[in-house]
Amino acid sequence: MTASRQIVTTRAFRVGTSGFIYDHWRDRFYAPSDRGTELERYAEAFDTVELNVTFYRMPPSSTFRSWARRVPDDFTFAVKASRYLTHVKRLQDPRSSVDLLVDRARELGSHLGPILVQLPPDLELDLAALAETLDAFPPDLRVAVEPRHDSWFVDDVRRLLTDRGIALCVADRRGPITPLWRTADWAYLRFHAGRAMPRSCYAAAALERWAERVEAVWSGNAGGFAFFNNDGNGCALRDASVFAEALDRRGIGVTRDPVVPADVTRDPARFVPDSEGRAPVPPGRSWGPSRPRARAGRVPVERGGSASAAGAKARSTAASGGS
Repeated sequence: MTASRQIVTTRAFRVGTSGFIYDHWRDRFYAPSDRGTELERYAEAFDTVELNVTFYRMPPSSTFRSWARRVPDDFTFAVKASRYLTHVKRLQDPRSSVDLLVDRARELGSHLGPILVQLPPDLELDLAALAETLDAFPPDLRVAVEPRHDSWFVDDVRRLLTDRGIALCVADRRGPITPLWRTADWAYLRFHAGRAMPRSCYAAAALERWAERVEAVWSGNAGGFAFFNNDGNGCALRDASVFAEALDRRGIGVTRDPVVPADVTRDPARFVPDSEGRAPVPPGRSWGPSRPRARAGRVPVERGGSASAAGAKARSTAASGGS
């Protein structure tokens, strides 16, 4: 049996967002003068971010080194594993993909935090493949796993994660969508979409209930990471700040109280008209304030493309399940 990871963790939560550059955050959070220095501005308010770009494409080593140089000493990056490992290879023959991910992520140096392995929503239980994938990671790295098919939520998976000190990513989409398992001595939480308005935002009461869950599951000895993936309408920015305050009120330490403008979500002209509160756009992009509304049964066509090609791309994006 693989030995549990012995990793020293800080008994406090880091709270941030999933990604830090979105067009619809401009004017809400980023001033025009922040263009090109968004990471520096983000790091003034938050001390952690979940890198999503690594899911869609693996940046060169120089990009990771640049990110590390641009943030304060206390800033930590979580890195999302490549979709090639999880959604294309579907955890088969993981060694080369994990090695590349780890090689690039280590360029962050002391700023490297946990690695998130998010599984596709249609990938059913494969205990052997998960074990092989997790064992490919060096034992000094923190790793979290986010299964999205119900077949994974069984005792065998819980034991596998616990034996290896791997955190189950506890996730919410309009309510908890994973078990509240404590499988490591640190936590990894992801918030995908709430029920409040503006669309995708969380109500303060919902975040208060999550603070209660954290207090109950981690028994006052809490530490870890919480990331808000509901970027539409600036909700992630506001909700991260509100959740940090909720944790703090319960005596659960936070490494920094995020500071964001009080009116970050109050701009109806720029609301993202999407049922999930997120805009289905190509990797690395986001719809701005003038996103066109497609007619029923039609797919918006990217410049230089065709309707059939756009439809194929939309189906491919949906199948990949990345979020």
